[in-house]
Amino acid sequence: MEQIDFAQIYLDTQNRQVKEIERIRAQDKERVDSGVISALDLEAPNNAVEEFNRANTLMKAQNSKEAMKHLQKAIVDYPKFVSAHIGLGLAYVDQEDPGHAKSEFEEAAKLDAKFPGSFCHLGQLALSLNDFTTAESALEKAASLSPKDAGVLSVLAYAQNGTHQYEQVLQTAQRVHALDHKGMANVHYVAAAAAMALKDFDTMEHELSFFLGEDPTNALAPVARQNLAALAHNKEVRAGLGAHAQSPTTVSASQTMQTFPNSDRLKAQLSALGNESDAGTCANCGTLAEADSPGIGVASGAASTVPRSSVGRIGGVWTIRKSVDDVALFFSVSSHGHMVNDLEASDIQIRDDNRPPEKVVQFASQSKLPLRLALLVDTSGSVHDRFGFEKAAATKFVQRVLSNPSDLGFIAGFATEPTVTQDFSSNSIALGNGIDKLANGGGTALFDAVSFACRKLGEYPEDERVARVLVILSDGEDNSSHSSLKQSAQVAERTGVTIYTVSTKEGLGDKTDADKVLEVLAERSGGEAMFPGDLRTLGSSLDKLRELIRSRYFIAYKPANFQPNGSYRTITVIAEKNGKRLQVRARKGYHARLEASPN
Repeated sequence: MEQIDFAQIYLDTQNRQVKEIERIRAQDKERVDSGVISALDLEAPNNAVEEFNRANTLMKAQNSKEAMKHLQKAIVDYPKFVSAHIGLGLAYVDQEDPGHAKSEFEEAAKLDAKFPGSFCHLGQLALSLNDFTTAESALEKAASLSPKDAGVLSVLAYAQNGTHQYEQVLQTAQRVHALDHKGMANVHYVAAAAAMALKDFDTMEHELSFFLGEDPTNALAPVARQNLAALAHNKEVRAGLGAHAQSPTTVSASQTMQTFPNSDRLKAQLSALGNESDAGTCANCGTLAEADSPGIGVASGAASTVPRSSVGRIGGVWTIRKSVDDVALFFSVSSHGHMVNDLEASDIQIRDDNRPPEKVVQFASQSKLPLRLALLVDTSGSVHDRFGFEKAAATKFVQRVLSNPSDLGFIAGFATEPTVTQDFSSNSIALGNGIDKLANGGGTALFDAVSFACRKLGEYPEDERVARVLVILSDGEDNSSHSSLKQSAQVAERTGVTIYTVSTKEGLGDKTDADKVLEVLAERSGGEAMFPGDLRTLGSSLDKLRELIRSRYFIAYKPANFQPNGSYRTITVIAEKNGKRLQVRARKGYHARLEASPN
């Protein structure tokens, strides 16, 4: 009987092993069929997989330079490792090396022509370089391999819009809408742009309505509402004038874990930042406060930031306008710690790339310009003990700083992701209620939140010059962002946002990596970092910040010898009054816009 029992146990074990192997094989087949991994990756040896997993951990920590070494080892061990080639391509993208990134994506596509991820990344890379034709071709291939991937289809719509295939954009948007496309409302905004180009204003109205219904606090939502209002007005005009109705007004649809103040993650972020001028050419940067289209998340794990035309209002009509190479600069002037508020244009000297401006277009005190304020409050678990006090101080600050009827602000909290609790409003009570709605808990994705807030400020439709300011209440820690510190600083530059950071940590002590993060975000945008060190002094720090924001100056000028080549140009501001040199706080430079490649 013992022998029989042992035989039965052995047989049961074998059956379980067979079933487990069958389950794993079925799971692998499902992953291959769904486009998650390439069939070739299933043959990768253990040592190559271990190197790939190490690289993946480093990429999540945004240490792409170290990740590249492990990815290269994985490829040496197994040259047909498609995911390793794609990972290496993404690391090159992070290192701003599009040439090598393209080579890796192309190698992955050559190894497995049935894997959609390679073509998707090729398309996204081409989009980032304004090469819409190449992007469309690659993304169409990805969509044919994965026809029910809403992320791939959404990015394809951007590319089709870039090649002026407007009918195809509308068809692609319909395909996306029929799928589960949570978080991809932007495809309806692109479809609205295509409908506008076709002068199909009914479809445009429907797409904008879908867009607002799916994502009412999106950065582009104010433009969408304005366009819908213009469309409604046009209907009324046509109804009133009958056959003699005027042509429609042209509207535009452009496109909880533990954290530490000193961590390897923050050290890597600060190390990767380098000097502002180190990056050389910047494809997505520009001199004006113009916003880029928001990135679209793709199922394969990457995101694409797709350039679009800027929007301007001329004679009451919304139109697409050409790029204007004026530099808009905000700066503050002080003497022995006291703000200087009585300067004239003659008291200011500008040097752009070591040359005086060709022409000063405008000089004014910021108090004469409408303020667009974003208050970004850290709601992560790391600020739990002082959260209530911070909200009370923030409410007083917002109510005092938005002093003019033309001023607008919005409130957002961030933990793992940003959440808007009060959209753009001039009503101080509504904004205060927005602060009161902030809820505490979760991880900390500071860099993602900064990029989000800057884009939202930059996308708000304006008829005139405005001052865009982001105020951040945070301890400076980050453990959850997908974007990097460097990328968030670049978004602030592109959107013309000045960042002021107010540290919420208790005590002063030695400077931490988190402190340095707050300093970098502020100083690179021309703002200032404040470290109260005590909750009792937080209110007075915010009072000082209110005075600082309102005491700034604005100057717009045409730079001499400007070339649209994406290069970094330094700015020096000198202020003198009665023969006395004054202290100036301003951003140190900017990347010139890069002339888009012709299609």
